Amino acid sequence: MNYLEVTKNVYKKAALTPDVGLCCTTTPIWQFPGLKIPTIMQEMNYGCGSTVHPRDLVNNPKILYVGVGGGMELLQFAYFSRQKGGVVGIDVVDEMLEASRKNFERAEQENDWFQSDYVHLKKGDALNLPVEDECIDVAAQNCLFNIFKMEELKQALSEMYRVLKPHGRLVMSDPTCEQPMNDTLRNDKRLRALCLSGSIPINDYVKMLTEVGFGTIEIRARRPYRILDPAHYPTDETIYIESVEVCAIKDPMPADGPCVFTGRTAIYFGSDDYFDDNKGHVLLQNQPLAICDKTSNALQNLKRKDIHISASTYHYDGGGCC
Repeated sequence: MNYLEVTKNVYKKAALTPDVGLCCTTTPIWQFPGLKIPTIMQEMNYGCGSTVHPRDLVNNPKILYVGVGGGMELLQFAYFSRQKGGVVGIDVVDEMLEASRKNFERAEQENDWFQSDYVHLKKGDALNLPVEDECIDVAAQNCLFNIFKMEELKQALSEMYRVLKPHGRLVMSDPTCEQPMNDTLRNDKRLRALCLSGSIPINDYVKMLTEVGFGTIEIRARRPYRILDPAHYPTDETIYIESVEVCAIKDPMPADGPCVFTGRTAIYFGSDDYFDDNKGHVLLQNQPLAICDKTSNALQNLKRKDIHISASTYHYDGGGCC
């Protein structure tokens, strides 16, 4: 049995018997006026962060969510896209799709504004999405792509890129790990299904996103997630895993490379009212400006003593230079 079949079995079981501890996140659940999330959806929230960001969800977007879980984030997305089929949920596990359908019936009873046909559930594979080209405004996945090995991950990202409209957004939450893992961990099919042993470094993740064509990358959050210790896992050293929230935007690729925002800021504190680098970046006197890593490197190369560049925080909230 290959690792994808093992993964299906893990989530089939989690669909039939909700497993609160399967994935656990410290990210607070978004609460919106008039939105009531059924308890069963919260119990089946098999993710490691959140992909729901209100600033992505303006003007009734068409949304694709891959790996439906208990349906919680699809319900949250439907809050912003109140139209028939406004949210499309894709899953390869029949039992998970059926559990979500029942959960949406409960959500309809608890929310006057919600109609189950706002969400269209379809059986499908992340590696071959049953979705037309360039028809989606916002695509999302939560703790799913971490399961894939590198070739499948590249295919899944390429599929998301294909279905997004120009300037569309792919919002993801996945575990990441900066430490190397041994082959035993990497090849453990169940640990991969549990979104642990497939974790890769953030920079590798970003590189794969830009290689499929995304011109702008935003790292929006980075949080502690799990510890793999020698007493409980096949490892000789303690391994620290984080969860990361990333937004990849289908912008044209700039000639000088992608804009990757990792939470850096520039502050100009010289004698003039502002500093203009003549490349589209204007720094007002003593006012912080969020900048991408590319702009950060260019400003640092100027070696000016009146510009302060902060280190990456890996928490970017928008309003940046590009």
